[in-house]
Amino acid sequence: MEPQNKVVSVELADGTVVKVEATLISDRKIGLETRPFSEATLAIKSLAQEIAETVQTIKPNKAKVRFGIEIGVDAGKLTAVLAKGVSTANIEITLEWDS
Repeated sequence: MEPQNKVVSVELADGTVVKVEATLISDRKIGLETRPFSEATLAIKSLAQEIAETVQTIKPNKAKVRFGIEIGVDAGKLTAVLAKGVSTANIEITLEWDS
């Protein structure tokens, strides 16, 4: 079964409302109410913090982290989705040490 996408309204921290295309993760219907974007950004923040802590532990001379996500809707809430095989949803980490 192909994932379904739906355009949902999300509210940013400053009150601005934007439309976001989100992947429906569950079969549950979602309403038309505006969702706080922080539902997804909290997951992004936690992911970035954990990656940063790991990089700080291994102490490379240089680190570059890129990650892409999709916005999903699960049980009526926004969520950040990392999905294998999707060009916009991945993690790429480059670490360098001087010889």
